[in-house]
Amino acid sequence: MAGRVEAGRYETFDQDVLVIGAGGAGLRAAIAAAASGLSVTLVCKSLLGKAHTVMAEGGIAAALGNVDPKDNWQVHFADTSRGGQMINDYRMVEIFAKEAPDRVYELERWGGLFDRTDDGRILQRPFGAHTYRRLCHVGDRTGLELIRTLQDRAVHSGITVHMEVTVTRLLKDAERIAGAVGYRREDGRFLLFRAKAVVLATGGWGKVYKVTSNSWECTGDGCAMAYEAGAELMDMEMVQFHPTGMVWPPGVRGILVTEAVRGEGGILRNAKGERFMERYDPKKLDLSSRDVVSRSIYKEVQAGRGSPHGGAFLDITHRGAEFIKKKLPSMYEQFRSLADIDITKSPMEVAPTVHYVMGGVRVEAGTGASSVPGLFAAGEVAAGLHGANRLGGNSLSDLLVFGRRAGEHAAAYVKGLRMTPRVDERQADEERALLLRPFEGDGRESPFALHEELQEVMGACAGIARTGAQLAEGLAKIEALQQRAERLRVAGSLLFNPGWHACRDVHFMLTLCEAIFRSAIERRESRGAHWRLDFPDPDPSWGAKNLVVSRDGEAMRVATRPVPQMPAELTALVKA
Repeated sequence: MAGRVEAGRYETFDQDVLVIGAGGAGLRAAIAAAASGLSVTLVCKSLLGKAHTVMAEGGIAAALGNVDPKDNWQVHFADTSRGGQMINDYRMVEIFAKEAPDRVYELERWGGLFDRTDDGRILQRPFGAHTYRRLCHVGDRTGLELIRTLQDRAVHSGITVHMEVTVTRLLKDAERIAGAVGYRREDGRFLLFRAKAVVLATGGWGKVYKVTSNSWECTGDGCAMAYEAGAELMDMEMVQFHPTGMVWPPGVRGILVTEAVRGEGGILRNAKGERFMERYDPKKLDLSSRDVVSRSIYKEVQAGRGSPHGGAFLDITHRGAEFIKKKLPSMYEQFRSLADIDITKSPMEVAPTVHYVMGGVRVEAGTGASSVPGLFAAGEVAAGLHGANRLGGNSLSDLLVFGRRAGEHAAAYVKGLRMTPRVDERQADEERALLLRPFEGDGRESPFALHEELQEVMGACAGIARTGAQLAEGLAKIEALQQRAERLRVAGSLLFNPGWHACRDVHFMLTLCEAIFRSAIERRESRGAHWRLDFPDPDPSWGAKNLVVSRDGEAMRVATRPVPQMPAELTALVKA
């Protein structure tokens, strides 16, 4: 068990491995690290079980071949590579496609429940851009079941858990990780975690946009902390707009409408009643990849064929009430309670919503190791697997496959250390002073106002459709907001103070907004989720490059990095 020591102004905890984030990736990493016999601490910003993983409702993508016997890892590899527009790290994709079935069966052994075929095997449903029916599911509540199962396993593994704790800085001993510092959200007590390795599993940063399926926690803390600690980021221009979020009423705009609706037969129609996906992808139709469907809805709206509130209609009424209530119970209840709509009788009005980021911390394919020794990352915070566009269902299997690998390799790293990293408490003191600064001085800026302004900038200048002029304008506005963020001011005390919490969030989000804009400006082509109206076609030369963001003093640098060259036998799978 991790140990606690009182140390002056900090509650101090000693552990071998610190895992930050308690979604699917964090829980799986903690389970793996604890299985090696090391002391493991899991820290989460909210409550245990309250993770964004539950928003992955439709299923876990794994080539079990239970419904379509022709499915195998090779087809899953090809689908994922093509979906990512070939800027994925092929080594990650290969590991992922091969290991996903084992992770699903492991989850089943641990008590995970799945819908079943008539002969008792795990049932699988179709999803966008997957060749075969591949998604293992529990109605439309798969992410919730994954979290329930992993959480039960984790709490019986001897893991120490700290809930409602925000971690704000990674600590280093020279170039290697030595721990982290943060605070308890209820009363502001400062915490210092001495750790030999850290696994980041903090998810994405959808809250940099106003219309998003993401919850309040998704402010990019982990990715920004990694950048500040010297880690490289990659593919930051790739932000996924899920094509179907709720549109009306305004208070629910952006809430996810799972792709499982289309997987179970839902049809997208415009204001004229036309099945418009016949124009954009006559082969895959409504189950085309998310980038294609999102752009198609955008084009229909721009052409004047959108729904009353700027989206499209998603209709599954033809499947019948009994089928809908059985297969999509959460969607039925969501629309009934939030929009007073019975989806068994009426279509849903939907529009694209920010849902996922393909970019993040650049990691080694097999280990999850970042460019900073002792720092590992898994799940949405890590880049490389999904390339320019993630296929639906690949997120949950990503969490399982690479959460396990990051936890195992963090443990192996710790066991291989010759000397324990030393924490320099001056770094913690610097962070403490930074966190307390909004209570001092003569600043006048509101963190809530700045958050709203940065969301407006991102929506206007880095949305589905982008131009070089818009991106340059957006970057300039973000830089101006960064200057204003140095003058944040909050009142009150450290007790239950959401304004104070928002201050560090705003700094993190502005860092990631800058990385998105700088990367998007550099990629002068359209590829996957990155759609440049001034460069509307893919450029073959860019198909061989990733964009890597690094810190150079106080400046942010963007450079190209060759995409790892795929071996001939794997290339043949993609071209088949």
